[in-house]
Amino acid sequence: MNYRQGVFTLAKCEQLAETTYSFVITCHEIASLAKAGQFAHLRVPGFSLRRPISICEVLPQEGAIRVVFDIRGEGTKALATLKSGDSIDIMAPLGNGFSLLEPDKKAIVIGGGIGVPPLLEIAKHYGENSRAVLGFRSKTAVILQNDFASAGCGVHLCTDDGSMGRKGFVTAILKEQLDAEKPDILYACGPRPMLKAVAALAKEYGVRCQLSLEERMACGVGACLGCACKTRKDGKETYSHVCKNGPVFEAEEVVFDE
Repeated sequence: MNYRQGVFTLAKCEQLAETTYSFVITCHEIASLAKAGQFAHLRVPGFSLRRPISICEVLPQEGAIRVVFDIRGEGTKALATLKSGDSIDIMAPLGNGFSLLEPDKKAIVIGGGIGVPPLLEIAKHYGENSRAVLGFRSKTAVILQNDFASAGCGVHLCTDDGSMGRKGFVTAILKEQLDAEKPDILYACGPRPMLKAVAALAKEYGVRCQLSLEERMACGVGACLGCACKTRKDGKETYSHVCKNGPVFEAEEVVFDE
């Protein structure tokens, strides 16, 4: 695993939604290594465990990465108080990212809530050959739709309460998109029930699909067993570390317990 650890500078801090924040961190060497789907482990002063946060964008020309996170507890609440110019201790890039095909291939990305940010770098890669189906609780939680559109990606929004975009689940829109034009690959990140439904549609339509799993992580490098998940290798069930073996897996490798 090729990663770097160090103290770097927050170049830009921005609140994107009610409880969602964006950090641009200047870290030239990490930016030269990072790939779509990998994550960063951020140290929060006063807390023993680092916080794993997906890399939203890789900005090599700026020598920076962008991470987007939601306040989920006291650690991320403290993290959100940092300001531009502050220092932050990070380890990155960690984990195995998404496999990107040639940019002229067709791709659909499917994101749910805070699972949306790691998909932006994919949309930037495929540009006008990509479509995004993004789901959120309500309009107050919607993020990054303009960033996806700026990448040339066709954006389809839905919310649980219908306050923005279509009311309902991402899978309804995804099925319509698959009926209209079958892509070369699907990428998804979000809640486990959503990933299970996306994987089922990918199998039904015969489309390759990669899933980024969201699990609690402690060490971030595969030394502990905190993020073990059930997977299938060579026809046999086993356990994999989301932080080291993932977070990205082929959809058929992931075992979804009933």
